[in-house]
Amino acid sequence: MGQEGRGRSFMESIIGGSVTLSLAVFVIAGLTIALCGVTITVRAERLAYSTGLGQAIVGAVFLGAMTSLSGLVTSLTAAYEGHPQLAVSNAVGGIAAQTTFLALADMAYRRANLEHAAASEANLVQGGVLIMLLAVAVLAGHTPDVTWFGLHPISVMLFGAYLLGLKLTSGAHQQPMWYPKQTHETHEEPQRQQRPPRRRLLRLWTEFLLLAVAVAVSGWVLAEASLELVALTGLSEGLVGTLFTATTTSLPEAVIAIAAVRRGALTLAVGDIIGGNTFDVLFLSLSDLFYRQGSIYHAVTHQQSFWLVLSLVMAAVLMLGMLRREKYGVANIGFESALMLLLYLGGVVVLVSS
Repeated sequence: MGQEGRGRSFMESIIGGSVTLSLAVFVIAGLTIALCGVTITVRAERLAYSTGLGQAIVGAVFLGAMTSLSGLVTSLTAAYEGHPQLAVSNAVGGIAAQTTFLALADMAYRRANLEHAAASEANLVQGGVLIMLLAVAVLAGHTPDVTWFGLHPISVMLFGAYLLGLKLTSGAHQQPMWYPKQTHETHEEPQRQQRPPRRRLLRLWTEFLLLAVAVAVSGWVLAEASLELVALTGLSEGLVGTLFTATTTSLPEAVIAIAAVRRGALTLAVGDIIGGNTFDVLFLSLSDLFYRQGSIYHAVTHQQSFWLVLSLVMAAVLMLGMLRREKYGVANIGFESALMLLLYLGGVVVLVSS
């Protein structure tokens, strides 16, 4: 039984196959994610300041990984139950959706384009790491179909590259070798004055983790509810994975990015999206581990390959936006953000029409 069957069985045990109740569960889970997303952003911003790690690191490592848990569970379950297309579609569809969310966050920031205001060496390094990881994943499908203990060598490389990327990002924050040109719109993080009391720091970490669990569980319930609804329409596995499960499990990133921008934590918003995307690439490695019928990279269709390359192009556009640093765009959105929106919408059109 595949993941779609598993999702239907879970939801049927609660709502008995009712479309109305499925929609109710969907809305409640979505509202929970929205509320927790706003709250967790405040805690993450305080942790970035209190620990001295910086918004880019906290956004990339902690926010990015914590809010991706529900999507990870979806991909691993699909791979384990023999649905590689759903597993990969969920991963790469989430990366594309989350990158698009930055364009929405750009609209929410009125002072200047987000790519200009949030440019930092840490975010640029993280963007370069994301492009590298996506390129390696694309390369995997053109290598020999071999596995070691059920794992393709590229999956091991992705893990190693991800860890190296975290080290490079941390070094870029602690000892930057490059600084963006300061303008009136450039956002600077507040510097830690003194170490906060241990009890306060422990409380922040506890609240952050509890909220992360709530977001992850709500995201999983949201994904299951969407699968139950989609099951009634008979849509394809690739379409379900790319649009429905990927988008619903990525909602925390959208809420967090917009909430962070509203609070002025611009580096945190960008770091959350880019860091979450680099973590999502690891969905492919872990799904390959759980997929027991060979290399998962060779079990996907051109549909998944298309979205993998599309995600790579969108990541490159985002990185170029941070390098180019256009101050003001049209209708409060920069050229790069508009291009990312068009790329995503174009991908949806290709997916639906294929």
